[in-house]
Amino acid sequence: MTFNDLGLSEPILKALSKLGYHTPTPIQQQAIPIVLNGDDLLGCAQTGTGKTAAFAIPIIERLLANNSQNSHIKVLVVTPTRELAIQIDESFRDYTQYTKLRTQVIFGGVKQGKQTDALRKRPDILVATPGRLLDLMNQGFISLRDIEYAILDEADQMLDMGFIHDIKKIIAKLPPQRQSLFFSATMPQSIVELSGKILGNPKRITIKPEQATAEKVEQQLYYVSKGDKIKLLAQLIHETAATAVLVFSRTKHGANNIVKKLDKVGIKGAAIHGNKSQGARQNALEGFKEGKLQVLVATDIAARGIDIDQLSLVINYDLPNVPETYVHRIGRTGRASASGIAISFCEGSERPYLKDIEKLIKQKVPVITGHEFEDDGTEVIEAPQRGQRPNRSQNRNNQTRNSNRQASGSGTKKPFRGHRSKPRNDRD
Repeated sequence: MTFNDLGLSEPILKALSKLGYHTPTPIQQQAIPIVLNGDDLLGCAQTGTGKTAAFAIPIIERLLANNSQNSHIKVLVVTPTRELAIQIDESFRDYTQYTKLRTQVIFGGVKQGKQTDALRKRPDILVATPGRLLDLMNQGFISLRDIEYAILDEADQMLDMGFIHDIKKIIAKLPPQRQSLFFSATMPQSIVELSGKILGNPKRITIKPEQATAEKVEQQLYYVSKGDKIKLLAQLIHETAATAVLVFSRTKHGANNIVKKLDKVGIKGAAIHGNKSQGARQNALEGFKEGKLQVLVATDIAARGIDIDQLSLVINYDLPNVPETYVHRIGRTGRASASGIAISFCEGSERPYLKDIEKLIKQKVPVITGHEFEDDGTEVIEAPQRGQRPNRSQNRNNQTRNSNRQASGSGTKKPFRGHRSKPRNDRD
């Protein structure tokens, strides 16, 4: 199946073609016809499954088909974080680039002046975080009375972050005659109960998370302290023949820091994350694809949608705290007929994350031993629970190491083949 088979109009197909999207993902294949038919939808799907396009594309199609002259907000997307809001807004802008539809994003943590000025231009589509949305509603800048399509994204994360009361207040202001879409990575009873207050006789979709890693991807694990990660990264990049290396950082600040330190040792790279403008992200991605940049450092949210055919090496500078994310990350290499390598760094505080990953993929990740920066694991500390970030003070404590520690082994020769690789059972 291709997007051409879904009955989409020419402006949308043109935008998708420009973006390099030709084949819909499973959730897109299932959700797009449901939304086009006007049904409410309850979707259970992880991030990285193409969920945003699954609701954005058919909603844009319906807006174009209705050709409403109403100058009020017609589409409301509520999502828990600034980063997700920016990502969704950019996706809508990508898909509407050949239309006259207007999109706006609002979120907290910044002055509201620019956002309220943009709202006066009467966007068709509004992407918002709950707190800022309610704030501007209370000030009279936003009315939800003409909303035709309401989307609640990452609902379980919304509840985990304490937004349940905000969501209920927002729902109460929505008109009863609307189409509603509800997405969550998990479906506990609290989410089911909340969905019942939003949806009317919805169609249901469940996209199971990937349970196995790509068969063509060779996985390698390096035990290394936080302080030595950048040294090991530079060494591996220098010694490998890979011309395109995708590096994953857990934070935006971390991504910027990695790029700066690589630049000091002559490795050209760029960072993409939620604080970068769309233009800056696009320039970085194009430079990476064209071979002008050897390294692209990305956060998970910013990396969504990246599709590079000749990507032979992915490096997890920080292990993800959600195991399914590991599968999504390493799946970016080893595509088509090519083989790929996924290297992961693991510091003491990340070892619980490693256990979760190995439980999900049902195998031990082969360990590279005898390298110069090998960590003995004596500084293992308690990691945060799944879905949480490490405590900053814990991170600082974990960086404390013996600077006079002698290198063990003869050093890394070739990261792909040069060290003994074997599963180990003493990681705890």
